Amino acid sequence: MNEPNDVSKPPASLALTGVHIFSIALNLPGPACARRLADFGAMVTKVEPPALLGGDPMRQYAQPYYDELHRDIEMRTLNLKSADDRAALDALLESADVLLTSQREAALNRLGLGWEQLHSRFPKLCQIAIVGSAESDEAGHDLTYLAEAGLATPPHLPVTLMADLGGAERAVTATFAALRQRDATGHGQRIVVALEDAAHAFSGPFRHGLTRPGGLLSGGHPGYNFYRAQDGWVVLAALEPHFAARVQSASGVAFEQDALTVFFNRGNIEHWSAWAAQHDIPLATLPLQNTEG
Repeated sequence: MNEPNDVSKPPASLALTGVHIFSIALNLPGPACARRLADFGAMVTKVEPPALLGGDPMRQYAQPYYDELHRDIEMRTLNLKSADDRAALDALLESADVLLTSQREAALNRLGLGWEQLHSRFPKLCQIAIVGSAESDEAGHDLTYLAEAGLATPPHLPVTLMADLGGAERAVTATFAALRQRDATGHGQRIVVALEDAAHAFSGPFRHGLTRPGGLLSGGHPGYNFYRAQDGWVVLAALEPHFAARVQSASGVAFEQDALTVFFNRGNIEHWSAWAAQHDIPLATLPLQNTEG
């Protein structure tokens, strides 16, 4: 058991103990944010439309992922367009610290959940509003924001939903900030988190040339690249000078892409994993079946 002053294992999961989050946010960013807040110890209640009205589309798109995100989260089904159910939500919000939303502002206003309406009724309630863009109320999704930020390469679709998940993490940070400000002022705070902004932030390495074709982290550095092994791929990330020197010493070949291509093709991925561990070199391996077919 840790001593009271032992910070070797900080109780991060306890940081939001006693905080009650209500979420009406659907699809991915809201549930991903809610999952992280629950991991920090918050009590999270998710309100979804009835299945006949579509529920949360994530349940239909990827049930196992939906289940993963909603583990240990209290679920309520309410039709917020119904007067009775809308009143039921207000009753729930009486005990809420934070309302997490992902609907467009116009839709929230129609439901009586605009910030002015919320703040007048629940002055200590914070709202974290996940939106597509902070500049407009136009429709959009992860793919459109990534494309506009230069992070999509048609016709290939991105392998993850970077704007959604980045926006979710920003919403987690915003929740801590809103609660901190509420504690200082006594008034609930509203913070807008835009997926478009998350995509723009992720585009920094690309915008500044690091990951553009030929850039340092896009084939321009021999220590940061994929190399074909006999039965898969070597993923080398020896970027810092001391790692580069270690690769050159352990391989006995020039620290150049052509020389390393020949070198890594001499062995299988099991061999290269052991070699990297022996020499403390940042390296991962991928079997062919994980990358081809």
